[in-house]
Amino acid sequence: MAPDPFISPESGSQSAEEAPNGLVERSTQTPGVAGGGKDVYGIGSLPTAVQHRLVQVQEHAKRSFEKGDHEYAHALFAQCVAEAPCSLVFLQHFRANLTARAKTQKKSSGFSSLRGMSSGGRSAIAKAASKGEWLEAFRLGCESLRKSIDDTGALTALADACGELGHVECQLYYLRWALDVAPADDEVNRRAAAALEANGHFEQAIGCWRRVLQRKPHDEEARRAVSRLSVEQTIDEGGYNPQLLGPNGATGDIVPPRVASRARPGDQPAETPVERLDEPTLRDAIDAAPTDHVAYLDLANLFYAEGRLHDAERLLARCLKRMEGTEEQHLVVRDRLETTHLERLRRALDEANRKKQTDQTRASTELAAEALEAFNQADLEVHAARVKREPGNPRRQYELALRLKRVGKRREAITAFQAARADKSRVAEVQIHLGECFQHIEQFKLAMSSYEAAIRASENGDPEVRKLGLFRAGVLAMGLKDLETAEKWLTELAAIDFSYRNVGERLDKIAQLRHKK
Repeated sequence: MAPDPFISPESGSQSAEEAPNGLVERSTQTPGVAGGGKDVYGIGSLPTAVQHRLVQVQEHAKRSFEKGDHEYAHALFAQCVAEAPCSLVFLQHFRANLTARAKTQKKSSGFSSLRGMSSGGRSAIAKAASKGEWLEAFRLGCESLRKSIDDTGALTALADACGELGHVECQLYYLRWALDVAPADDEVNRRAAAALEANGHFEQAIGCWRRVLQRKPHDEEARRAVSRLSVEQTIDEGGYNPQLLGPNGATGDIVPPRVASRARPGDQPAETPVERLDEPTLRDAIDAAPTDHVAYLDLANLFYAEGRLHDAERLLARCLKRMEGTEEQHLVVRDRLETTHLERLRRALDEANRKKQTDQTRASTELAAEALEAFNQADLEVHAARVKREPGNPRRQYELALRLKRVGKRREAITAFQAARADKSRVAEVQIHLGECFQHIEQFKLAMSSYEAAIRASENGDPEVRKLGLFRAGVLAMGLKDLETAEKWLTELAAIDFSYRNVGERLDKIAQLRHKK
């Protein structure tokens, strides 16, 4: 990751210094890695022979640049960028040459280059990248930028490709370049914000979303993102300690499935530690089989156990894009990604609530409210997506219905609760929820019918569910002035548990009303 991972156009800062000849150089540069020095070009992962060749091409390109032969320099710099998309230095030189070339063309023609997003160039790059043809993707990108240095479509497509390959420095550099060209562009800001958030740069991601809001003040996605990222930034700056939320903390930890599966009873003595793979080994396994999801899941479990939920999310998202396998295996990874995302927001909410209790300031109260809103929104979206994937699963329907009810969307919750009745193990509980939803929207007959169905279904079930059903039915009947029905259900409740809520007082009230008649 670069020392200055991403700078918004307003700041004007750079992660490198401008050399006297106009090329952008790293300030700590030493002889090239192929010559035995430091890996200043960031190409140490390439074969030695390739490193030697690219360094020679780069030096030749720099000499052509100094002579003013920008066309030939472009061809050479583009070769370096295409073959080594991991090198920020190659990319900086490539852009510096294009900038000088554009200035020369502007002086000679009197016209500036056209700016904008080229959908054709972007789609061609994306198509090549989707096939794993990375060399071709970057060659196409370099050619698009030769035609127009301000092609934001090509820049964002190249940023996406770098993100896929894990070259974060270069991904953010391409996005910075695109924002230099079009600082108010909606799509560019959204893409930049997503990349910045994924890499933990919350303040600058907020800046991108705020630029979206300047043009679209009512954009709900942007508003929620600013709120969510404000929480993330505060937690991050506060030095969040994952140990506070470990197995003995407020939320607990999920046992990684593959680790748990290695510790079946009888497999080994209880005091023998479960074997766990380390991060380098798992990364090597992913590199060896980038389309196999197993190592990704193991590494995500490791990150999870260490409290590195951002890292786990990024890894699982990359797994989904690269993995092969059955639809069921894809669902396993997607569910794990969603669960990790929600756990991260839940932990942020717990931390915000602790801060609120400790500080007792308006700012900490607002932070806790924003954290709660961010969690509830994400929780609802995740469970809606799960229902969409498995519409016939009553358990998924029930989980979604609970969340719809919690955020006040009771009409939508009713539909989901009705679908959840197919799960015979929780019919009584579902019917009570249905009754509460119907009662809130003033469908009192339907509410009473649901409460009575809950009472019937709970006859041999959970006594607490039965007591709640009796109480709800009795209270609703009182509200409807149906004293006979109210007395019937509340008397049955009192016979089971006379101390339940205020059932005795309600029966006295019914007696008084009967006496007045």
